[in-house]
Amino acid sequence: MPGPRAHNPGPPSPLQYLPGLRARLSSVFRTPGAPSGLHLRLTREIRVCFAMVQYRRNHVPGGTFFFTVTLADRRSSALVDYIGLLRNAFRQVRDRKPFAVDAIVVLPDHLHAILTLPSGDPDFPGRWKAIKAAFTRSVVAIGVSIPRNRRGEYALWQRRFWEHTIRDERDFERCADYIHFNPVKHQIVSTPNAWPHSSIHRYIRAGILPEDWGGGAQADDASFGERAI
Repeated sequence: MPGPRAHNPGPPSPLQYLPGLRARLSSVFRTPGAPSGLHLRLTREIRVCFAMVQYRRNHVPGGTFFFTVTLADRRSSALVDYIGLLRNAFRQVRDRKPFAVDAIVVLPDHLHAILTLPSGDPDFPGRWKAIKAAFTRSVVAIGVSIPRNRRGEYALWQRRFWEHTIRDERDFERCADYIHFNPVKHQIVSTPNAWPHSSIHRYIRAGILPEDWGGGAQADDASFGERAI
């Protein structure tokens, strides 16, 4: 596992200019006859636009990352219904573009994973795109009906995914705990080791976690819940 990396502050955030811009807009729209609430609406839209400009994926070559990847239809159970095809999709992509799966859990409509990329390689978006595409092709090939979007593309997955760069060993442990406790959090099972599609079984076999790990925690326990990530 890579150790902590030096913080790179990067370019100045465009959000730093918001206070002055908001003040100038407010002075303009305080003039007589200005539509009520217009300056608030405009500044809100500008804030959202600046936030979108500020957002960038953290492409760390050889980094370790926590991901959440989700199906478009949250009512679907395709990931566990066709778990073998999903495993094959991971294997196919890993053979072409190597990566390590440090921890993973697959739930009916989404999965969480910690992946580590090879040294010098930052391309996790390309890997996820390839995994999604391989799984989609496989389920279509066996006759599963998948809706298409307006561009005619299969709309099995959400287009975006959530990513968090693992900062250190403690962060890794926190994210791995979240992954392994997730089936309990979603009230699918009562104990983490009762869910078959989880790397917790590998951790138990290796002696990293005890077999009864997480068995006494509640589904909303802060040490395992959404607030941990």
